[in-house]
Parts: sequence; C-alpha cells; structure tokens
Amino acid sequence: MRAPGPTDILALWERGARRHVLDRSAMLCAWARPDWPVESIADRPLGQVTVALMQLREASFGTRIESHVDCEHCGARLQLLLRTPEMLQPETGGTAEAVVAGRRLRAPALRDLAAVAHELDAERAARQLVARCTLYNADTVALSDDVLRDVENALEAVDPNADIALEVHCEACGEHCTAALDIGVLLWDEIDACARALLAEVHTLAGAYGWTEGEVLALGAARRASYLAMVGS
Repeated sequence: MRAPGPTDILALWERGARRHVLDRSAMLCAWARPDWPVESIADRPLGQVTVALMQLREASFGTRIESHVDCEHCGARLQLLLRTPEMLQPETGGTAEAVVAGRRLRAPALRDLAAVAHELDAERAARQLVARCTLYNADTVALSDDVLRDVENALEAVDPNADIALEVHCEACGEHCTAALDIGVLLWDEIDACARALLAEVHTLAGAYGWTEGEVLALGAARRASYLAMVGS
C-alpha cells in the first residue's frame, strides 16, 4: 500500500473533518482499498475494515503506536507502546458467519454499528446488533444472557479483528483492565494532527517566501524543515 503524501493527507482531512466517526472509517478504508467497490465497504465484516485501516496506518505513520488508557480501577493514566503487526489476528479464511442456538448470524459491519449508534443502553444496543446480523430466526427478545454471550463469542471467532482489545496491567494499583483500540479513531486523530502541522508549515513558508500551498507541499519533508529552520533563525 502506498503511503499518502502531504496533499493526500490534506485532502482526506478536508473530506473527513465534518463526518461521523463511522463514516470517516469508511472513507479512510475506501482510500486504503481502492480495489473494493465504495458501496460495499459499509457492509463488509468489521475485521476486514480494521485490517485495511491498520495497513493504511502502517503506510502513513509506521508500525509503532504510542497511546494511553486510563485504568478503570484507579483512574491512573497508563502509557502504551504498541506495534501494529502484533495487534491483528490471522484471518479465518472462511465465511464470516456463525450458527448459535439455531440462529445463523453474519459478522457485524459498519452499517450495523451506525444503525445502533443512537442507543445509549449497551445491552439493548447489543441485542439490536444481533437482530440486524441474524440471517434467520431473529427472535432476539427471547435471547438469554448466556446465549447472547455465546453469540458474541461466536462472532468474535469468525471475525477476530472486528474488535481490538488490549489487556493492560496497572502498576499503580496492581489490577488488570481491558481497553479497546478503535483504529479508525486513532488513525483519524493522527491524520488530523498531521494535516494541521502541514497547514502551519504552509502558512509559515508562504508568508516568508510567497510560495503557494502546492509549491510548499511539493518540497520534501527534509527541505521544508530546513527552510522552516532558516525562517525561524
């Protein structure tokens, strides 16, 4: 996958700035996988989208991720150092479907998450999600808690990259906690920061030398940095 250049970063940033977080993920996925029909992305298993976004992140910013999470037990901020190749599970290679308690289900997609995004109650959202993903026998009201857990486990098994969960040990209190990593949110935050830094460089160099945005962005990163150093000296 080719790395997005400065003009690509700014174009993605401009297109995604006012979008919903799920729509941003779909937009970034479309850029990462131009071989996929755009209209199919919202209906692809979430794990496929996660892998595409992770590959785009690697191409754009490398394999190293520095992040943080707050301990759910004591609130301490925990610094995380992650590497993208270690975060993805091997693809199952089969159809992303499962059969649980007489119900055939498909793996959730971005369109399903968007449909339940308004639901504030986690259990109701989970049941609505199961209803959307049930290919037959959609009586989710009758689902017991145990069957619901079985459904969640089965869907995780057929689409293991749909959710990236991190097990973190808190040195402050000694407890362990689980943190979810949304690669779409992380990647967008990095694109946003990169775009704003590029705009600041354009502003400085355009003011100093009278160059256009295109002329500034056509310079390599090392040359832009050298000119910025001379402007600031």
